[in-house]
Amino acid sequence: MRHPPRSVLLAVAGAVGLVGSMTIPVVTAQGAGPACSVEYSVTGQWDNGFQAAVKVTNNTAAMSSWSLSFDFGGGQKITQGWNAKWSQSGTAVTAANESYNGSLATGASVSAGFLASWPGSGSDAAPASFKLNGTTCNVDSEPPPTDPPPTDPPASTTAPPLHVLGSKLVDAGGATRRLLGVNRSGGEFMCVQGRGIFDGPVDDAAIQAIADWKANTVRIPLNEECWLGLSNIQSQYGGANYIGAVKDLVARVEAHGMTPIVELHWTYGQYTGNSAGCSDVHATCQKPMPDAQYTPSFWSSVANTFKADQAVVFDLFNEPYPDRATSSTTDAWKCWKDGGTCPGIGYEVAGMQDMVDAVRGTGARNVLMAGGLAYSNDLSQWLTYRPSDPTGNLVAAYHVYNFNTCSNESCWNSTLAPVAAQVPLVAGEIGENTCSHSFVDQVMKWFDDRGLSYLGWTWNTWDCSSGPSLISGYDGTPTSYGIGLRDHLRALNG
Repeated sequence: MRHPPRSVLLAVAGAVGLVGSMTIPVVTAQGAGPACSVEYSVTGQWDNGFQAAVKVTNNTAAMSSWSLSFDFGGGQKITQGWNAKWSQSGTAVTAANESYNGSLATGASVSAGFLASWPGSGSDAAPASFKLNGTTCNVDSEPPPTDPPPTDPPASTTAPPLHVLGSKLVDAGGATRRLLGVNRSGGEFMCVQGRGIFDGPVDDAAIQAIADWKANTVRIPLNEECWLGLSNIQSQYGGANYIGAVKDLVARVEAHGMTPIVELHWTYGQYTGNSAGCSDVHATCQKPMPDAQYTPSFWSSVANTFKADQAVVFDLFNEPYPDRATSSTTDAWKCWKDGGTCPGIGYEVAGMQDMVDAVRGTGARNVLMAGGLAYSNDLSQWLTYRPSDPTGNLVAAYHVYNFNTCSNESCWNSTLAPVAAQVPLVAGEIGENTCSHSFVDQVMKWFDDRGLSYLGWTWNTWDCSSGPSLISGYDGTPTSYGIGLRDHLRALNG
């Protein structure tokens, strides 16, 4: 999906930037040094909302995990957080470590942040006290609690390993598995914008909410610069921290019996031609094709990370559109397959064959998805130009929204049906911008009738007309658009 305009995604952050930064000082008691200290800062305010940050310093023995707790007194409600697993019950707030920042050595600090709202009669007053693993901070030392804070139970892989058999995806026993579920956007943009790793919670409760819709698949968009930890990415959101967070999310998805699809969404390379999403050389928007400089390294690293787990599916590139860069359909499909120097694209391109080769060069046999032209909406010559896969585990990927060109049964019958007769076909994104579900109902029926796969865009709490978004809350509360997918999945798999 071409995301909502950057102005929509960053509307709240933009409001914060207009106000500026305000720090609320925290007073430390006199006497013996505190066991822990917490700095709480309100970094921006707007009508009935604010952004805040906490910096926690551990002054006692090293910790392998941490949990910060405090109470709000002004009716504040956290709406989004980063760098910690944020939760709230009434006035009580808890921020537990992520997998990548659980270790807290003596004297070490960790920072996290959140967005919150408050009622018109409330305020954004600072919490009166904080506790780290049960020990009160900013006062004289107390003995640490006997028991460590609770953490998510260890994940156990219950999603089945998959491979291609003819035109079907099957598990190890040969049973057909249709991939039916949702996209979980965030990993492609939060990190490169310096705002976190995921947009909203991805803890066990959040993944359980997806499973409660009877989904069996979650597609996870990624950013190549964040995965590779390039110099323009803040270290807390890139490299090992980013990879660790993605691995944790994949494990949670699998623990709920759902297939994880890891997908390359935003990539390096400057493109300013027709339909350019941005003029930035960095991975801050959808580019017409991935770049040869970093993309093969990205896929080699991802494949090495997950090759022992064939339950993980790899979606090679979100929405190619080299056809917008050149008027020649033949040139566009050649660029799609072989990459190199492509008409209208100013950087060297990694083609689908380059990405297949990068994955297979690691020994990984995971199922691969390859979307066609026109933002994965055109599969008319997919069979002619499909890359060679020595393992035979290649799937055709397709995206369809009500505003696409190929968005009716006539086009599906003429262009999709021949592909689906030869290889598995997965609609990695389906959706509509009407805040209703009449269009996706048609899509699901056509795919159901042929035993094919589809995933709704997207499990994020954006406005359903600009997203479009399936949910209004991460507990799984559907939008009027999301109701269609939720009820349909429950009817199929309930």
